[in-house]
Amino acid sequence: MAEEQPVSEIESLRRRIDELDEQLVRLLSARAACALEVGRVKKLAGVQLYQPSRESEVLAHVASVNRGPLDDGAIQRLFERIIDEARRLERIADGEDDPHESGTLKR
Repeated sequence: MAEEQPVSEIESLRRRIDELDEQLVRLLSARAACALEVGRVKKLAGVQLYQPSRESEVLAHVASVNRGPLDDGAIQRLFERIIDEARRLERIADGEDDPHESGTLKR
């Protein structure tokens, strides 16, 4: 009996992680769609797509709202990857990358 409670708790926590993962996927997709729209507007306005100062602002912002348990370095690495993927999507939208080769489009 004593083993059943930890197993049940683990299963419950894993279900919660799955739910959070699903939310993360939806949020990341929404963020990517917004980044694509920013890229579209930048292109129409003749503004350079890559703006290192904006990337620095984003990284500073997410570090400022971080309350753990992930440390700021972990948050920075995660968001650097998120930003890299958004930039890759912008290149694909701009016709610079092949979405099938980069794995962006699901087949």
